[in-house]
Amino acid sequence: MRGVGIREVRRAPRSSGRALIVDPISCDGYGMCAELLPEWVALDDWGYPVIRAGALPIDLLEHAQRAVDVCPVLALQLRRVAEAAA
Repeated sequence: MRGVGIREVRRAPRSSGRALIVDPISCDGYGMCAELLPEWVALDDWGYPVIRAGALPIDLLEHAQRAVDVCPVLALQLRRVAEAAA
């Protein structure tokens, strides 16, 4: 039983300091990135990735790295947030 008057505090996920970037020219729309990282990557009507802006939460970093590693045309990259903004 929970104590009366105790509130749960939800913390924002810690940032990984890395952003997922797609090279739209290289991308052939295989969609593997969206399968491996649906929390961060959606597909548009033509099957090309639409990636959320900003730094990935640290708990998604491993999944993002896997998506980068399996991209058949090497269209995905993980970059430091400062590099991604430039």
